[in-house]
Amino acid sequence: MTDLAVIILTHNEERHIQRAITSVRALSNEIFIIDSGSIDRTIELASALGATVLHNPWVNYAVQFQWALDNAPITANWVMRLDADEVIEPDLVARIAEELPTLPAEVTGVNLKRKHIFMGRFIRHGGRYPLVLLRLWRRGFGRIEQRWMDEHMILEGGTTVTFEGGFSDVNLNDLSFFTEKHNKYATREAVDVLNQRYDLFSRDEALSTESTSVQASTKRFLKERLYNRLPLWTGPLFYFLYRYFIQLGFLDGREGLIYHFLQGFWYRFLVGAKVLELDRAIRDLPGRDERRLELTRLTGLRLG
Repeated sequence: MTDLAVIILTHNEERHIQRAITSVRALSNEIFIIDSGSIDRTIELASALGATVLHNPWVNYAVQFQWALDNAPITANWVMRLDADEVIEPDLVARIAEELPTLPAEVTGVNLKRKHIFMGRFIRHGGRYPLVLLRLWRRGFGRIEQRWMDEHMILEGGTTVTFEGGFSDVNLNDLSFFTEKHNKYATREAVDVLNQRYDLFSRDEALSTESTSVQASTKRFLKERLYNRLPLWTGPLFYFLYRYFIQLGFLDGREGLIYHFLQGFWYRFLVGAKVLELDRAIRDLPGRDERRLELTRLTGLRLG
């Protein structure tokens, strides 16, 4: 067992929580579930597997995870972020158990290579594999980026290494769940775009190649400096064509066509449409406070 604490955020995750906990149970000596009001068997199942369950009201993912870092009684030297629908596969478990204790003191973070399983198929193309994410860090060196969408772990000091091995995002819910979830994601991402445009509340600017993976930092730079400035139809269309043809997404078969179209075109178009709709509602208001209050009313989000 490695000196490792795992943090998992949950809300009605009975379909996934046993699988997630089981995948890291032999690896970690502390597992913390931060629940935001589940009404299914999530808490019962997690407790039965020995996890410590804490409760905190939901604002957004970033606020919830930072609350966990600040309030969970973590004693382990290393901390892992794991989503409820993610799995650490046996080869990566073995790699972490063997190599994590041997890392030199200057290494304070570990990147993992996540793969996405959609409708039972491994999506290998379209720029979706590998997604290199900072998911392991020495206690006291990591925090989560405070954003409404696309939040990353931020390393404060030290260097990173990357571990090879199976790390999978495997959500077992159906397409209705997928589209409903991405509809909510689109609202949150639109808020981040409008915050960048109007400076409505403080923006976390700590993401860099030193604080997280180079891949994540580069994608953020391209999205905020280039993509978000394109016309409504241009960005989604060319992004989908780039993913599907240039990055060979068509090799992912029928499941890949569904995934790349929904996530690479429909979702991106929906974000742009929501930015347009919300911008029209707030742009003529007299000041920052008025815009923020109206955006709060329209989205139902607890904006700071």
